[in-house]
Amino acid sequence: MPRITTPSEGTATERLDCWRDAVSRNLVPLEVRPRESADFRASLHAVRVGQVQMSVISAEPHSIARTRRHIASDAPDLFQLTVQLTGQGVLTQRDRQAAVGPGELVVYDTRRPFTYDLHQTHTGLVLMFPRTMLPLAERDLLRVTATPVPCHDGLGQVVLPLLHGLARQMEHLESRGTPRLADNVIDLVGTLLVEHAGGDRRAEEAGPALLTERVLGYMEQRLADPGLSPEGIAAAHRISRRYLYKLLAAQGYTVAGWIREQRLARCRRDLADPTLDHLPVGAVGGRWGFADPAHFSHAFKAAYGMSPREARAARR
Repeated sequence: MPRITTPSEGTATERLDCWRDAVSRNLVPLEVRPRESADFRASLHAVRVGQVQMSVISAEPHSIARTRRHIASDAPDLFQLTVQLTGQGVLTQRDRQAAVGPGELVVYDTRRPFTYDLHQTHTGLVLMFPRTMLPLAERDLLRVTATPVPCHDGLGQVVLPLLHGLARQMEHLESRGTPRLADNVIDLVGTLLVEHAGGDRRAEEAGPALLTERVLGYMEQRLADPGLSPEGIAAAHRISRRYLYKLLAAQGYTVAGWIREQRLARCRRDLADPTLDHLPVGAVGGRWGFADPAHFSHAFKAAYGMSPREARAARR
């Protein structure tokens, strides 16, 4: 089929309506929700190969939502797989939230409500296919649904170049694609998901103590990142935010409280280091994720009874 693009004329609302109709017609019925861009542009190129619908989508920031009113009682049992080629997206389904970046993929069930929030201009490859094509037991499928699957190691290093190649060759797939190609692609993706589910299962079997250790190590390595958040931490470990809070509560912390305490401890250490005297106090806070100097100073004084400037002066 020819590439579909939003019209160059008309209002942003009209272009969003056009995009909603195009995506609903070629994938599944859903809503399109605008973001801040007043000049929304998007394109979709879809082909059908065997039982698999393959679509390359490029668009400016927006979000899509499939609600219960979009899902008929006799809706086909279809799954979608999105590979983020560029940009980032956040998929939410059930109680899971998956932050998906370039080189990662996520699988989700079209018979259940979901949202996909795209904060940046992005390009993605979307595969839609019957659930029966995936060689996973139901419990393993539940483990991998709506969780980000990185492709930087293991079988992912084989699957990702293949999916990138499909995205580049959409025109050729229309004339040369065969059902056997589609079957092989989904079978390989399914094998990757089996591998991923196995890793999750081993983590579950190891128990919450090992998972807590991994979560704390992950947060400690990223203390300098101002964007460190419960959503990102939970998504990286394929758990819900609720379970993340439960793990930290067992250690006597909230997520935000643990991050703040560790950041402040490192700031205090740096303020006591004479080799770092050339750094302004605000820059010391910035090194450990405090983007706002005033907030850093207030939090430091609340924790230690003196301002960062006073702590440095006392050491001198």
